[in-house]
Amino acid sequence: MRPRRVTLLDIGLDSSFDAAMTFVQSTLQNINAGCEAPIVEIDFVRSRDPDTVLSAFTSSCDVLHVMAHGDHSVTPSFTSTDGEFTVSFEQLGEVAADRGKGISTGAIIADGCKTGTGAWQKAVRDCLQGEVTYVGTSSIIGWHESGVFSSAFYGALFRNRGRGVKPADQAQDAATRAIDAYALLTDKNCPFKVTTLKPSQRARTLLS
Repeated sequence: MRPRRVTLLDIGLDSSFDAAMTFVQSTLQNINAGCEAPIVEIDFVRSRDPDTVLSAFTSSCDVLHVMAHGDHSVTPSFTSTDGEFTVSFEQLGEVAADRGKGISTGAIIADGCKTGTGAWQKAVRDCLQGEVTYVGTSSIIGWHESGVFSSAFYGALFRNRGRGVKPADQAQDAATRAIDAYALLTDKNCPFKVTTLKPSQRARTLLS
């Protein structure tokens, strides 16, 4: 069975995001430890180059994990800490339409503040190539919340190889387990929320 591919995309671009992404990388690398063949392949992108970032968004993978500040003051967007780099889903949708290729993954983890709102979900749907499991947040989060959820999510995702189960379904189960584990470990409600998103009519028309 082929290894699953996880794309880690850091748009936050500061020391806190770097530390959080390093933690996720280490978690994934530990999953491969002692295995004859890798269970997971990790693509790590940390860049300000628009073409590089947009290519990462539209590359085929099992999980697309994006770390950045979530902003929806104008339109749902990922931004860097210094405000010098922004990727909006409106922009991403336009590029996807031009290229005829949208987000193609089993799951999206939008690891930023307040990325689970209806406005974010609507914007993401306009960029989708197919159905995905979408994990967003309901509040402001930091590196600790991200680390607790991520370790539980990837631990659950790779606990078995899920033969015959779609990546989106595996991610849905893993996210649900991670949300429960977060509450158990911290005695707090988990800020991460999971839902299933399907391409919008616009996306089906432009990306079919």
